[in-house]
Order: sequence, then C-alpha cells, then structure tokens
Amino acid sequence: MLISSEYRSLNRELHERVPEYGTSGRNDRYIKATYRLVEATRSTDILDYGCGKRTLEEALGFPIANYDPAIPGLDGTPEPHDLVVCTDVLEHIEPECLDDVLADIRRCTKLSAFVSICLAPSLKVLADGRNAHLILESKEWWLKKLKSAGFGIVGIFETVPEVEFVAQLSPHGDRI
Repeated sequence: MLISSEYRSLNRELHERVPEYGTSGRNDRYIKATYRLVEATRSTDILDYGCGKRTLEEALGFPIANYDPAIPGLDGTPEPHDLVVCTDVLEHIEPECLDDVLADIRRCTKLSAFVSICLAPSLKVLADGRNAHLILESKEWWLKKLKSAGFGIVGIFETVPEVEFVAQLSPHGDRI
C-alpha cells in the first residue's frame, strides 16, 4: 500500500489549506540536480514522484511526468521513466507504507534517481495535529533503506537539514 485513504485525505486538505505546501520543486538545488541528471543521462524522460503542485515541471520549463497520490488527476499509477526526482516526499510517507513506496520509486526508475529527504520536523501540521514529517531518521538510516530497496547510491550530499541521494542503475535496470 502506497498511502491510506485517511492519509490521502489529510494531504489533500493540507495542499488546499497551505498554498506553499507541495511547492518544493522551485528549490534551486533540486532544479540544478535535475539538470545534472539530464546532462549525465542525456534524457529528459523525467518523473516527479510526489510532485505536489508541479513546481519542478514549471521551473524546468519543459513537460515531465508528474505523480502525487494526494492530487486528483495526478494520482494514477506512474509509468517507469529514465529519471525519477523525489524531493521533500519520503519524510511525509506513512511509516508502514515506506517500503512499498520505495519499491514503487525503484520500479519507476530506469536509469537514475535524485532523492532529497528532510531530517528535521516540518513547519507544517496535518489537520489531525501531527507534524507533516512523519518519518524523522538519520542520513545513515535513509541510506540503508534506499540500498535495501535496490538503489545503487553514487552520491550523497548533506544540505542541513536535508540529505540528498543520487542513485544510478544500469541500462537494464540493475543496481550499479
């Protein structure tokens, strides 16, 4: 299971109530990291996994695939793409769904993935009173999780309070 119906509703409510929620795609680091992946792979076949308000696509200036289970119209099962960008998403996942979400991101990644995870509490609160960041773990914990999900990590960048991972796969989808 990727998301419970209750949590999907809480996220939809937060997207509607807080205009800046789901807009991290405007972050310069994420844009530059995406362009580096495009340059390295010579592909613009990109999926923004957990796209929110589609601000990464807006910032890049060209069409990409967008998936967000809490946004009607963007909640269909995504197809695999050469590049997957997943920023400010994994810390929001229900802990009991994390392994399934990581497996789904891995399924969607043909060549490379860029993942950015915040390691600190969010400034936003869900309607039920919980902090919007449901999983607060260390860089080492996340590295183990990504590796156990089948990602070959080729780069780690600490940008406190976030950590960014670059994963690379072979052209056949195998871990490098």
